[in-house]
Amino acid sequence: MTTTPAGDAAPGPPAPGGDVPLTSAVPRTDRKKQVVAGAVTLVVLVVVFAGILPQLGNYSDAWAAIKDMSMTQLGVLAATVVASILIYVFPFQAALKGLRYSPAFMIRQTSFTISNAVPAGGAIGLGVQYGMLSGAGFSGAAASSAIGITGVFNLFATLALPVLGVLALLTVDTPTTGEVLGAIGGLVVLGLMIGFFAAILRSESAARRLGGIGERFLNAFRRRFRQGQPVDLIDKILDFRHSTVDVVRDRWAALTLSNLAQQLSQFAVLAAALRITETGEATQVPVLAAFAAFALARLAGFIPITPGGLGTVDAGLTGLLIAVGASQSDALAATLLWRAASWVPQVALGFITLMIWRARAARARKAAAAAA
Repeated sequence: MTTTPAGDAAPGPPAPGGDVPLTSAVPRTDRKKQVVAGAVTLVVLVVVFAGILPQLGNYSDAWAAIKDMSMTQLGVLAATVVASILIYVFPFQAALKGLRYSPAFMIRQTSFTISNAVPAGGAIGLGVQYGMLSGAGFSGAAASSAIGITGVFNLFATLALPVLGVLALLTVDTPTTGEVLGAIGGLVVLGLMIGFFAAILRSESAARRLGGIGERFLNAFRRRFRQGQPVDLIDKILDFRHSTVDVVRDRWAALTLSNLAQQLSQFAVLAAALRITETGEATQVPVLAAFAAFALARLAGFIPITPGGLGTVDAGLTGLLIAVGASQSDALAATLLWRAASWVPQVALGFITLMIWRARAARARKAAAAAA
């Protein structure tokens, strides 16, 4: 089974009623799974924010540093937040030729809110992206390609950051053994993933061969633990290759730069938060050292416990900032301010865009019913 290459896909005519498909609706999810995920998220947040972070710093001192920020500092922080929100759209546009900024902004913000604020919301966010892209006039093949490519290149950028972070740390300090090992581990995983991805894109025979190896491994694992029906990985990899090869070949530079820009814009928010909350010249952390802490802390986001790495990334970032020279109160205050500034505005915006999308969908359904 194959799909139309995404590079050949172009926006089709809009769905009746504007940019919203007539059948748009938030996909259903497994209620039991969502309840369990919500309970796990709550436990992790309690452990991190009530147990771990108070051991690393004092909330009272952190709040004092945050509330004393000047209007100028608040303006600088707000500027970095706005820039990060605007840049967040670029990787999706790079992955989908012909996607205008306005619908891309709505899709990205909506999916961010669902995936990062709803327990087990990844599947729901994915379904919403498909529905919104369909309403914008894109085929299922083009939507699959854009979502898959964006995820892959974001993963590559996240894994590349620790390597860049440790290299940056070499210019200002001697990295610890743990930091070096984290960077080496990220480099090895990144190299393997890029090699696997490049081999799949290079030729169909290589994609089929690698798919066969992975399929045998996964099916042996599933048989061992009685995990349901066998996986047809070969066809899935071939479908992915056919839908992405043209886009990656033509737009790899834009995809790489836009995803790196997205990651760096998040660090800009942290850098502003750190300078705002630092209490003295003696404890000011060099920018490159703060970047190393940020890059390594982002790896905690791969632990699939809470939406968006909420709690796990925060604990890691606070500890790493302390390790590179920040005081405990400064590190905790900077982490809390970064989390609030980078998470709350996007979640709020995503909630607004979700409501707009659902309202448009309702109007489109009414218009279609009236026309029928």
